[in-house]
Amino acid sequence: MTIILLSGGSGERLWPLSNDVRSKQFIKLFKDNKGDYESMVQRVYRQITEVDPEAKVTIATSKSQASAIHNQLGDKVSICVEPCRRDTFPAILLAAAYLHDELDVGLDEPIAVCPVDPYVENSYYECVEKLEETVKQGTANLTLMGIEPTYPSEKYGYIIPESDGEVSNVKEFKEKPDRATAEVYLKQKALWNAGVFAFRLGYLIDKAHSMVDFTDYRDLYSKYETLTKISFDYVVVEKEPSIQVVRYSGSWKDVGTWNMMAEVMSDNIKGKAVMDESCENTQIINELNVPILAMGCKDMVIAASGDGILVSDKERSGYMKPFVEKISTDVMFAEKSWGTYTVMDVQHGSMTVKVSIRAGEHMSYHSHDYREEVWTVISGKGKATLDGKEQLLQTGDVITIPAGCKHMVEAETNLDIIEVQIGESISVDDKKKFKIEK
Repeated sequence: MTIILLSGGSGERLWPLSNDVRSKQFIKLFKDNKGDYESMVQRVYRQITEVDPEAKVTIATSKSQASAIHNQLGDKVSICVEPCRRDTFPAILLAAAYLHDELDVGLDEPIAVCPVDPYVENSYYECVEKLEETVKQGTANLTLMGIEPTYPSEKYGYIIPESDGEVSNVKEFKEKPDRATAEVYLKQKALWNAGVFAFRLGYLIDKAHSMVDFTDYRDLYSKYETLTKISFDYVVVEKEPSIQVVRYSGSWKDVGTWNMMAEVMSDNIKGKAVMDESCENTQIINELNVPILAMGCKDMVIAASGDGILVSDKERSGYMKPFVEKISTDVMFAEKSWGTYTVMDVQHGSMTVKVSIRAGEHMSYHSHDYREEVWTVISGKGKATLDGKEQLLQTGDVITIPAGCKHMVEAETNLDIIEVQIGESISVDDKKKFKIEK
């Protein structure tokens, strides 16, 4: 299989564990076959490769999420980074051009596009394989996955097939209906639109050139900011006359809210927390180093991180987005390609951060104009490079890095550093990157 996974979202519905950098697909609330915690993106990649060990996966994502993907999946997948957010049609178009022009994928290759965040069984990706097989047969320009509905939902769009066979031509699409209308659709054997579709790569490349003036991937990347924000469903799916749908009847859950996430997360408690015997149907996720005690809680979710604390009735948690939008805080935790970055304290003129670098990894060679940094190594061994000069690091070492000094750290073992940033202007934008000096 050749798959484009769409990874986006600002994470407001799973606040405070998710944010613009760490969206819901990066939160580790599930467990793999060995019983170790894994995130949604790790689970999805594992399932794809269990179904097809030779699968080629490219993730279309924003700049802010690229480091988290590298952190959790390493070099297992390719990443097509959007220079800015432009909805699903530009994102899929950029990824398609990336596959063709940068990865040399042929125009006849079947491509499947899937969201990165459904909670499904492996049969879902077996159905994705069927989509690609249908594309190879060449009987339609576009092939969709239709989820067999379990109730008359008002949250999903509907696909009306011409027949009730496993593969059917599509008669029409319906927008998200009210409940009574959804019941009518179900009587017509309608399917939920899962946002999964497959096509021959050349089909989309040709369509793209008829709509956007560009020569290749790099040209499209340079013009990306000028593209109209528009969905793939609207500009391609709803206007394509030659469409087939493959039915999927297996388990499928959209875990976009805490209410739904609580149904599928592996443990009722993660982190330091205790519930008394009177608690019912309640989950606690605690990323703080202080304990949480819950008593008499029923049908609730409690989530705590450096970004904030949520205490909510499960049903009400689905309506939190407008309230979260009013909360303005800096991101306190981020996964980097080399490890993690956790803000411990913020004061006027200073910020204290714990930097954890995995063995064998290194941060970029960079400098800051408006702040100095004091590093204290609290565990592990590594090497620092300061203005081209190397220095060994071990537990207990303290290094002062003046403003303007080029610096980086390489970890020989897992390396933990307390970094104190000092300056009147402390900002993530105060960073210049350089090539490593030989």
